Amino acid sequence: MLEKELPNVEYYFYALGGLLGLVLGAIQSLTRSTYSKLLPKTQENATYFSFYDVTEKIAIVLGTFVFGFLIYLTGSMQWSVLSLGLFFIASLVVLSSLKSTEHVH
Repeated sequence: MLEKELPNVEYYFYALGGLLGLVLGAIQSLTRSTYSKLLPKTQENATYFSFYDVTEKIAIVLGTFVFGFLIYLTGSMQWSVLSLGLFFIASLVVLSSLKSTEHVH
């Protein structure tokens, strides 16, 4: 297998990990906030957020599986990253077609 040499790759790895760590919490709170805007007016929000948690776990398993399987099939990480990009585009299309509910407090 041909490996590409990149000088100081450890520093790039830690810098990227630090950057992702800084924004990950904000992204999670934004997704929960966006999800709550899509919910109908009801007192039973726990049911909807339980569904949100289950679909989040399924997405983690599915994304990791597809990523690893494409690396296994192609021997390259480029196709795996492209497939995850396609997942993001598909979710953007689905989310842009949904209407948000209005919360009046």
